[in-house]
Amino acid sequence: MTATDTYIAIPCALHNQYELAIMHKTRSCLRWLNKQQQIQTRTVTPVDLITRNKQEYLKALSLDHEALEIRLDKIISLKAC
Repeated sequence: MTATDTYIAIPCALHNQYELAIMHKTRSCLRWLNKQQQIQTRTVTPVDLITRNKQEYLKALSLDHEALEIRLDKIISLKAC
């Protein structure tokens, strides 16, 4: 991990928003920055939140059933769509 890629914890309110989307299986429009710092956009169903190496990730399934793991501090927005 580089200095510019240090994980930044997200606010609890945002974490709660992700948990609610998972509980309700809310189809959502997800925007995030990939490893190349490019904006990605997908329609997903949030599945779970996981922690690995002191970093938190959102697990989600895209409409074409691709499994995604997005680091929480890289998410730009997650909105019902």
